[in-house]
Amino acid sequence: MGNRFQVQDPRDRFAAGAQYIDGRARPGTSGRSHTIVDPATGADVLSYELAGTADVDAAVAAARAAFPGWAGATPGERSEAMHRFAGVLAEQAEDLALVESLQCGKPVKLTREFDVPGTVDNTAFFAGAARHLQGQSAGEYSGDHTSYVRREPIGVVGSVAPWNYPLQMAAWKVLPAIAAGNTVVLKPAELTPLTSLMFAAAATEAGIPDGVVNIVTGAGREAGEHLVGHPDVAMTSFTGSTAVGRRVAEIATATVKRLHLELGGKAPFVVFDDADLEAAVHGAVAAALINTGQDCTAATRAYVQRPLYEEFVAGVADLMADVRLGDPFQEDTDLGPLVSHAQRDRVAAFVDRARAYATVVTGGVAPRGDGAYYRPTLVTGAAQDSEIVQAEIFGPVLVVLPFDTDDQGLALANDTPYGLAASAWTRDVYRAGRATREIKAGCVWVNDHIPIISEMPHGGYRASGYGKDMSTYSFEEYTQVKHVMYDNTAVARKDWHRTVFGDR
Repeated sequence: MGNRFQVQDPRDRFAAGAQYIDGRARPGTSGRSHTIVDPATGADVLSYELAGTADVDAAVAAARAAFPGWAGATPGERSEAMHRFAGVLAEQAEDLALVESLQCGKPVKLTREFDVPGTVDNTAFFAGAARHLQGQSAGEYSGDHTSYVRREPIGVVGSVAPWNYPLQMAAWKVLPAIAAGNTVVLKPAELTPLTSLMFAAAATEAGIPDGVVNIVTGAGREAGEHLVGHPDVAMTSFTGSTAVGRRVAEIATATVKRLHLELGGKAPFVVFDDADLEAAVHGAVAAALINTGQDCTAATRAYVQRPLYEEFVAGVADLMADVRLGDPFQEDTDLGPLVSHAQRDRVAAFVDRARAYATVVTGGVAPRGDGAYYRPTLVTGAAQDSEIVQAEIFGPVLVVLPFDTDDQGLALANDTPYGLAASAWTRDVYRAGRATREIKAGCVWVNDHIPIISEMPHGGYRASGYGKDMSTYSFEEYTQVKHVMYDNTAVARKDWHRTVFGDR
């Protein structure tokens, strides 16, 4: 592989195996191996044995055994352990950033400034939130009884995370679950498991008990489906494509599990004719290209009111042409490769098919070399019902369409099956207010697109799934709400008994 950065070689770091079960690393037992490839160079990074069903069973058993002790800990005890967890992650920040860049091809400035700090902040947030599991105030709602609400952990959570943000998705899956007192078995994508394994090891180093956080790295059809359907898993949380989400829902429903789905997106970027054009152009390029476009909230469909349309297209084309592709470990690299050559080829195929009915203004080519690179791509002239407008491409591709009236622009924004994220660009407070009310998405930004914060929820509408990540709203996913009611009368015969005993 060659040591392109100053960090421990993955072949040494993960020599014990790519599974993390009951507080220790171990190899998989499926009898099949997988090789992680550096998408920037095509070089092999690490070969490891995939998890099989026996590994999933072992991880679930460890999580189930750890659950009573972790659920029985006080909120303060869980909080203290998670604060230590945040501290360990902060100490390992540089290692995490470099390994994330290696396995994903992300520019190191993205992993250092976004992925890792966001994960540390999320951990610190849930360390505090662990002490604030709130319910309705106790009260005498019937007059004769005192009622109150308990929030209780669900049990073992089986989570499945995608390859685009491996570290952050591990955090989003694990942190609210364990803050609420659950234990977790996480299956990361087999393409990018390394920082998820480091995340779990950091939890152990911080003193979180063995078995609370477990990692099984295996194929979706074997390890993933077995985890989702496991009878001892009480809840499934899945982030990934809508198509796979439907399959997850089928399996989970058969065992009546709690289910949380964060699925695909096709985010609209609506530019009204009074918008700050320079801000909108810069915002569109940044929001379309972050993580090489491999982001379910990335700006993918720009709708621009006709007076600004031509200038917007020209400005985006010029700015995209200046984006620097290169080695993810160079500080001046703006855009890294896609996660794999297969993903690069998938994105290229979308663009190549679109040439039959639309115009590729800039980009639309893969540069020569061994890496899975694809140039930032701008497409115009596509019809609203075309594949490139409607389908989730997951690459550095932005489609721009004009609109005339505000009604038309908002209708176009809502005209896909998805509803994860969107943005509106305007100086008019009334236009902004209308857009935030009428666009059907779990997050609507005004004059920006992409920023997220730990205190606010993330989740979608419609085909983008249901349930929330981050924020205290995520506790709605990871807790059972129990109503407790005490009789206050000490009377043997209650008035309502007449409905059974008549006049006796």
